[in-house]
Amino acid sequence: MVKEYTVTPENVNKLGKSKEEENLKFRVFLKNNADSDKLDKQFKELHEKLFNNYDCIKCNNCCKEYNITFSENDIAKNAELFNMSKKEFIDKYLVLKNDEFEIKNKPCDFLSKDGICMIHNTKPKECAEYPYTDKNERLFSLYSIIESTKICPVVYEIVESLKEMYGFKIKR
Repeated sequence: MVKEYTVTPENVNKLGKSKEEENLKFRVFLKNNADSDKLDKQFKELHEKLFNNYDCIKCNNCCKEYNITFSENDIAKNAELFNMSKKEFIDKYLVLKNDEFEIKNKPCDFLSKDGICMIHNTKPKECAEYPYTDKNERLFSLYSIIESTKICPVVYEIVESLKEMYGFKIKR
């Protein structure tokens, strides 16, 4: 039986930081002991179970904390949505970092006051797929998942549930 954790949008950052050392050790444990395909299946099952019972609109921490990038196609679609030129869109909303266009502000300028994404139908793939816990090859992206335990309450719960499933405990 997978335990449910009491994690809120308000306390997830503090909880994630408090577990960071333990989570990094769990990452090493998984790298050395987990079967990649089995781990992907476990991630997907937990993702589906926990996200089915979670209202992301009441949280939106990802929109407040996560740095997303826009591809040229994303820029074109969203510039059109706002009746702007690509240059106007870039100047208003994006900044160039490491040869990628990244959202300029946190929280995201496209998060409305009522928690709705104003570019929901044209948002970058990176936004649509966050936190990636239902994707394959999780064994090779565990560090980003651990970072997401400080942003997303569901990711925090997924990692804590996996620790329980694997019988992982820090020796004190």
